[in-house]
Amino acid sequence: MRSSGGVRIDKGRLGAGLELTPMIDVVFLLMIFFLVASKLEEDDRAIDVILPQAGAAQPLTSRPREFIVNVDRDGNLYAGARPVSAAELDRLLRQAVVDNPLRQVVTVRADENAAHKHVVAVMDACVRAGIEDYRVQSAEIAPGGAAAGE
Repeated sequence: MRSSGGVRIDKGRLGAGLELTPMIDVVFLLMIFFLVASKLEEDDRAIDVILPQAGAAQPLTSRPREFIVNVDRDGNLYAGARPVSAAELDRLLRQAVVDNPLRQVVTVRADENAAHKHVVAVMDACVRAGIEDYRVQSAEIAPGGAAAGE
């Protein structure tokens, strides 16, 4: 006996599937975003600086907001990859403290052949701006004795 009120399944419509085009578009947009964002971060470290070696250097466990000052072998100052004068560096550091008063970190990346007075000048600029957390970056020593990255 057949009942006329049964459930009928239309097998032709079950295999229609999902539309993947919008999801693929979103994935490509995310990939482009992350590629551009990672390239902008690399620009701060674009200056060719040979870092001195330090055996007790420890990597940071958390990443605070960081202001990078590069000093090349001739004593020229760079805020990230942009050349600046000492007066402009003072102004930029003061503005960084205003923008980030509690957690401003300055990393000084000085060429190993730069005169020490240039590094001290950057450290003095940090103190004048009210920055207590400033660091001088050095290259890590690889297990074989050579600096990492050489």
